[in-house]
Amino acid sequence: MTRIAIVGVAGRMGRTLVNAVQQDAGATLAGGVVEPGSSLVGTDLGELAGVGRLDVTAVDSLEAILDDVDVLIDFTSPQVTLANLAACAAYGKAIVIGTTGLDDEQLAELDGYRDRVPMVFAPNMSVGVNLTLKLLETAAKALGDEGYDIEVIESHHRHKVDAPSGTALKMGEVVADALERPLKEYGVFERVGQCGPRSDREIGFATVRAGDIVGEHTVMFATEGERIEITHKASSRMTFAKGAVRAARWVAGQGNGRYSMQDVLGL
Repeated sequence: MTRIAIVGVAGRMGRTLVNAVQQDAGATLAGGVVEPGSSLVGTDLGELAGVGRLDVTAVDSLEAILDDVDVLIDFTSPQVTLANLAACAAYGKAIVIGTTGLDDEQLAELDGYRDRVPMVFAPNMSVGVNLTLKLLETAAKALGDEGYDIEVIESHHRHKVDAPSGTALKMGEVVADALERPLKEYGVFERVGQCGPRSDREIGFATVRAGDIVGEHTVMFATEGERIEITHKASSRMTFAKGAVRAARWVAGQGNGRYSMQDVLGL
């Protein structure tokens, strides 16, 4: 039985993760962390998540519970995630990271822990999204150099703070790698004014932020006479939460290293 703790348990994703752990026969909830000084300290996590009393209460210090945890799940912010990653390394605990929006410096810092802690780091924990990534790799190799324009369109709720989404960027990276086109060179993230016609090799991105959209991603391969679209739509955060719990159970048995959901799923 994998003992899992959740950071940011007061948020929508945190509460969904509590529910997902409770639904998983191979996992048990070992703790949940809220912001320091939060009025929710001492609240039963099951009652907080609306799944019934669990007799596990919220704390505002990760170090207070790490001794009794196998894996930490973190869907917070880059700065918080890096601090929690350091704590897991110090305590010898595994971590699953679903945080997005890390810049190059923060990604390099995260990668520096690959020899000190078992971690799964993925912009999207959905099993469906990670299968979609394999489809995109195949499509890009078959179509990308045959006159097909490539565009990535993503939509999320109005409260999401980073853009494009981590999932959209990962989709772009998969396509770019398959075509040997570095995304930093060929990615186009803004078109405003008289920007002229698109180039043959660019990979375009478009972002939508509206309402309560959980997450929608489409990669379009378009040429004269036909258009192929590979789309994933999430209607519930539970799909991400279940994937994260699956990753937590898997990484609990791994050695130090930085893993992806492709590793978790054996893809």
